[in-house]
Amino acid sequence: MHVKWLLLGGLFWAARPLCAHSTLNEVAATDAAEPAFRPSQPLPATEAGRPTAATIITGRITDEKGEGLPGASVLLKGTTVGTASDAQGRFTLTVPDGTTSSTLVVSFLGYVSQEVAVGGRTEVNVALSSDAKSLDEVVVVGYGTQKKSDVTGSVASVPQDRLERLPVANIAQALQGAVAGVTVSTSSGAPGQQPRIQIRGVRSITANTDPYVILDGVPFPGNFNDISPTDIASIEILKDASATAIYGTRGSNGVILVTTKHGKTGKPQIRYNGYGGLDYTPKTLTPMIGPEYVAKYQAFKEQSGFTGAQLAQPVPNTGELDNYNNGVTTDWLNLVQQQGHIQDHNLSVSGGTQDVKYYLSGDYFKQQGTLKGYQFERVSVRSNLDANLTPWLRIGTSAFYASSNDDGGQVNLALALASSPYGVPFNPDGSYKIQPEFPETLILNPLLGLTTTRVSRVNQLTGTGYAEVQPTFVKGLTYRLNLSYSYRPYRFASYSGRAANTNNGAAQITNDERHNYTIENLLIYNKDIGKHHFDLTALYSGQQNTYFTTTQNAGGFINDQTGFNNIGAGGLIPTLSSYDERRALISQMGRLNYSFDSRYLLTLTARRDGSTVFGANASKYATFPSVAVGWNIANEAFLKSLSKVSLLKLRVSYGLTGNEAIGPYQTITGQQQLQYVYGGITATGLRANILGNANLKWEQTASSNIALDFGLFNNRLSGSVEYYDSKTEDLLLARRVPIITGYGTIIDNIGKVQNRGLEVALNTVNIERNDFTWSTNFNFTRTRNKVLELEGGVDDIANNRFIGKPLNAIYDYEMIGIWQVGEDRTGLDPLALPGDVKLRDLNGDGMISGTFDRKYLGTQLPDYTAGLTNTFAYKGLSLRVFFQTAQGILRRNELLNRQDYGGRINQPSEVGYWTPENRSQTRPGLLARNGRGYGYPVDASYTRLKDATLSYTLPQSLLDKVKLGSTSVYVSGRNLYTWTDWIGWDPEQNYTQGNGAGSNIPAGAGPNFPLVRSYVFGLNIGLR
Repeated sequence: MHVKWLLLGGLFWAARPLCAHSTLNEVAATDAAEPAFRPSQPLPATEAGRPTAATIITGRITDEKGEGLPGASVLLKGTTVGTASDAQGRFTLTVPDGTTSSTLVVSFLGYVSQEVAVGGRTEVNVALSSDAKSLDEVVVVGYGTQKKSDVTGSVASVPQDRLERLPVANIAQALQGAVAGVTVSTSSGAPGQQPRIQIRGVRSITANTDPYVILDGVPFPGNFNDISPTDIASIEILKDASATAIYGTRGSNGVILVTTKHGKTGKPQIRYNGYGGLDYTPKTLTPMIGPEYVAKYQAFKEQSGFTGAQLAQPVPNTGELDNYNNGVTTDWLNLVQQQGHIQDHNLSVSGGTQDVKYYLSGDYFKQQGTLKGYQFERVSVRSNLDANLTPWLRIGTSAFYASSNDDGGQVNLALALASSPYGVPFNPDGSYKIQPEFPETLILNPLLGLTTTRVSRVNQLTGTGYAEVQPTFVKGLTYRLNLSYSYRPYRFASYSGRAANTNNGAAQITNDERHNYTIENLLIYNKDIGKHHFDLTALYSGQQNTYFTTTQNAGGFINDQTGFNNIGAGGLIPTLSSYDERRALISQMGRLNYSFDSRYLLTLTARRDGSTVFGANASKYATFPSVAVGWNIANEAFLKSLSKVSLLKLRVSYGLTGNEAIGPYQTITGQQQLQYVYGGITATGLRANILGNANLKWEQTASSNIALDFGLFNNRLSGSVEYYDSKTEDLLLARRVPIITGYGTIIDNIGKVQNRGLEVALNTVNIERNDFTWSTNFNFTRTRNKVLELEGGVDDIANNRFIGKPLNAIYDYEMIGIWQVGEDRTGLDPLALPGDVKLRDLNGDGMISGTFDRKYLGTQLPDYTAGLTNTFAYKGLSLRVFFQTAQGILRRNELLNRQDYGGRINQPSEVGYWTPENRSQTRPGLLARNGRGYGYPVDASYTRLKDATLSYTLPQSLLDKVKLGSTSVYVSGRNLYTWTDWIGWDPEQNYTQGNGAGSNIPAGAGPNFPLVRSYVFGLNIGLR
């Protein structure tokens, strides 16, 4: 079956079926029956070999908003005379004299073609309307592309507007709440921190549950911080086994396919995309001010039974008295905070001819955190090149380099919350006072981290290349060779000296590097036989990853002058460590996509992987098959008469995927070196370290999926509903062994986990009238996680794992109130005091016991997540508002478990405390020690106004006067407001108390940094 395809809007006509290896940037072929034309040159008619007079027609091709469409095809009907529009949508067509046709056929991929009568005109302007069916006709799938109508697996495309006009450092931040089945959690707002992505639940207990990332068709070993969001053309997320089994052992946690921008035929297009703005910390916590702090200390003394002079002392420490007596207070939050800002600048050049296309870009991103010392900076460059060398050979390269750093010593927010408002932050000479509440040694100055010299830098260099051969003697056959190499060196160095309360100085230097190699051989064959379409893909590939790291620590420096630059100057014996690993993977894969009359669809996939991480007694190879069927019901004759139904497709799939789940060498028994004293002499010996298991094998996930895709009323109402059920077995967990063996545990294949879920995606065009449209995108995900098996068939209470319950469980006492003065505690909890937490006697034996009175209370996994986007557009003005929610989350709140340590710790005003007078039933007293370790689990559900963007596209008529192409301006806000009952900075954030000197957060650890609220102004300009 021959179909006409356009090369991004009609570079030339062709006659052949769409090949699975075609990209979003090029869907084209040639055919002798309809010869290609070159749009850059006119084709004058001839008569008896002599040129004749010609007519020149000019004009502009635009979309519904008046923006020029680059690469739109303009063809003189019934001839091969044609051209393509330039970057601004303009065209010039030379019509030979004597040509009888006077009708232009104008077309562009994703838009409804038009036939326009020329008449006697020499200027023809055409506005194309979007074709809802063809806009998403081709999507990226594993190892190629596919018509969306033929896709049988679960493949979700990320809305393009989520990748533009948002103040985010990486695309993971733009995914949160935007796609059904994808959960993104942000535990820290620190610049450079990456959100955690999970697709369709937690499928493993100890293994990495991050999705597999494919960048431009090859595995990507870096992270999302390395990729500029502006360089991305599309993102597809593969969720079910039919879509992910093609990646075998790497596909069990889902796959994210990232495609960067490539060049298009036409004159060079120069684009600038940039934004800049401010970041703020939402004021959700406020430490007690002076009078509140004094009142709390007074309450503590009264509850402690202090008398006399002790009772009269207003503050805990003598170092606070001067400020107290003089009415001077310190705003510690103000001292550790600063005005945050964010900026990103991207300059790109793209273009090309019919045979050579290029895309070059450079990007600079910088974010200064709202806490002092935190920052993230990235510089990246990218080059994509595609070339048709011959009619049968096509080659291309994609290379990028990214350099990023989050250098700098950092303040400690937790200590700022705990510090007294009467503390003294600075010495008379302006240096930081180490103990602001002298002689108190528990609380150090939260600014001390700024004196640390710290370097943290990573470089990512990735280069890929491909060669594509299409032999002319076998039509539809393609051989593709993919090669990829990635080099990722990382350097960390820090020095903490006397100004940071490290009297002997401490230096650390870490250097590591990663090398990743990939080679893939792909054989693709497409064939149409009547109404039957066959698409065959075969793969043979190899991957190798190596990692090497060294770390050196030293102390005992006589001064702080050289820092880590002369680490050998330390007087103490340095500690050295190093580690080296290699892992490799060999894979074979075969896939068949079959369709009959675009109604009945079948996908069969099998992949065989062999990994070096497994032991001698188990096969290093495993096979992962999958099958999927689809039925395009809307293409049946009995539904074609129903014009209101534009899409109705049923999809069913089942398959297996795997997970290596362990690192190299974990199958090998190991020992650790140590020093000991024997006969008064220090000697070196060995002790048991790791007990290897040569029988380890893959974790394996069996997953089924059933889905219904629909489109009604010319796709004004469209979407999908999916149900999935996956079971992961042979989990790699630590199994207990008799201690007499010299080891405590051994890694073994034990345990099984299940995930079931419902996903709903809904897109509606609510109003489409004149120049105004209102559209809505909604997604909903409900996942049920359950542990099916554990070692010995019993619960693992120590690790909060319970058969029949979800992972990330909360197992604790049940709080029923606070013990009040006069209540009888002698039988139930004899050690409790008034103000202590009152716990429920679950087994009814008349006493509280850690063994019998704790129970499963809930899980930290959300019950459901959802996202809602409303987009309003009027002419060139557009407003997009996005809400995101996560409900049913239970988390322990460290702030509520804040112990006072002798009344000396400041507390957030929002937390509060019990006194005999206020008789609180939710907050304990100041003497409470929480000896039973109650974790204060509370509801962490939230709904957030995630972002809102107001943009305006300037009229092209105005831009023509200043010689500019498509230009738009926008303002955008992110993390604008959160509705939640959580007490703390944010329900997503990980928080550690940092009460004492020993709990100072290590530099670069990233916690205790609230999510920030951002406001930016952006500008996107096309230059001619």
